[in-house]
Amino acid sequence: MIEQLQQQYASRFTQIAEYRATLWQVLTREFFSRWVKPSHTVLDLGCGWGEFINQIPAAKKYGMDLNPESPSKLSPAVTFLHQDCSQLWEVPDNHLDVVFTSNFFEHLPDKPSLARTLAQAFRCLKPGGRLICLGPNIKYLAGRYWDFWDHYLPLTELALKEGGELAGFEAEHMIARFLPYSMSQGFRPPLVFLQLYLRLPFAWPIFGRQFLVILRKPQG
Repeated sequence: MIEQLQQQYASRFTQIAEYRATLWQVLTREFFSRWVKPSHTVLDLGCGWGEFINQIPAAKKYGMDLNPESPSKLSPAVTFLHQDCSQLWEVPDNHLDVVFTSNFFEHLPDKPSLARTLAQAFRCLKPGGRLICLGPNIKYLAGRYWDFWDHYLPLTELALKEGGELAGFEAEHMIARFLPYSMSQGFRPPLVFLQLYLRLPFAWPIFGRQFLVILRKPQG
């Protein structure tokens, strides 16, 4: 399984690694920084090659993934957790300000695995902490969702909201159609288009195929 994971990363991302890193510079700076502060402790769940966690300014950073190649791609400032996310996280209770995950939950084998993962995120987040989830919305993709060999768990924004609420979270922010799906398939539009797109939310329902769901742990 681990060897297959390495092969999938290499075949899917090697040719576009530099572009993806620059793309995430734009996404973190222009959009996600509104929820992640430089003083925060942040965990990137399914961190891959660190496109998000390497870019986002934060006081303490963690990256979690099963891919043993991830540490070689991560900044020295990132503490790597090489583990199954559905098992007990090597993170203290009430320790994190933000858990971020992008295009990851669809790779989990089933909803019980996702439920255990959500429970760990809830445990490790501080009261008021956020779980920020970006991912393909099966509602707007149909058969295209299954174009990837390692897609197992189809989700919509409402299904993830309900799962999060069962884990104890409150839904703070939901966008059913946010980023285009093509951004996860190697399509490389000029980054100026992405900057413009992020500033034109009226275009998101037209082109968006990925949801954005932000869940918050209650204060008390």
